[in-house]
Amino acid sequence: MATGKTAEHRRSKRDSYLDLILRFPLRPIHNDRELDSAICVIDSLIDREDLDPGEADYLDVLGDLVSRYESRELPTRAVSDAAMLGHLLEAKGVTQAEAARATRIASSTFSEILAGKRKFTRVHIVKLAEFFNVSPAGFYCQK
Repeated sequence: MATGKTAEHRRSKRDSYLDLILRFPLRPIHNDRELDSAICVIDSLIDREDLDPGEADYLDVLGDLVSRYESRELPTRAVSDAAMLGHLLEAKGVTQAEAARATRIASSTFSEILAGKRKFTRVHIVKLAEFFNVSPAGFYCQK
């Protein structure tokens, strides 16, 4: 009996995956028009909460194709420590003083970083990443 369910599960996964491939084939993205189409497909799948395994696999692969195109065609600019910190403060909706208290980083240090007079240290990065709920890796990859 378990074998029948497993075979049915594999068939269902394959069928939904193949249905999606027939509607929007998984191919490298070459231009912005193709990118826009891929993003529309991704949005239609992300909006659903009941993806079956085949649909989830398709979404994963299509997401990789979009990411590869964007990293090649839309490279990110380096961001200064000051710009990063300013963005994080604004995004979280907190003041410099509130963040300083919560992270136990001196307010004067925040001021110096925001003025571009000082860089993040490893200790700052760990505390800020925890407070802003972001990956510490983002602080290292910005320059």
